[in-house]
Amino acid sequence: MDHKELAKAYWKKNLTYVGVLLFIWFMASYGAGILFVDYLDNFTLGGFPLGFWFAQQGSMYIFIIVIAAYMVLMNKLDKEYGFDEQD
Repeated sequence: MDHKELAKAYWKKNLTYVGVLLFIWFMASYGAGILFVDYLDNFTLGGFPLGFWFAQQGSMYIFIIVIAAYMVLMNKLDKEYGFDEQD
């Protein structure tokens, strides 16, 4: 595989990771905080209705987890395609 094809495959996989992770974050913030709030409010977490908790706290925690997952996935992808920065 030449460098151009390698870079194209790398970019395609990167976009897949970004799409999946953004979908997860969207579902956690918009879905759990707005769309499914009535159902989630039947449950409590830390004394608060779960829908309210997702809208106020959960989406931020999920966002931090998404960023950490992206970092791990991209480091793995960099090594897989030989684009890592370690000597």
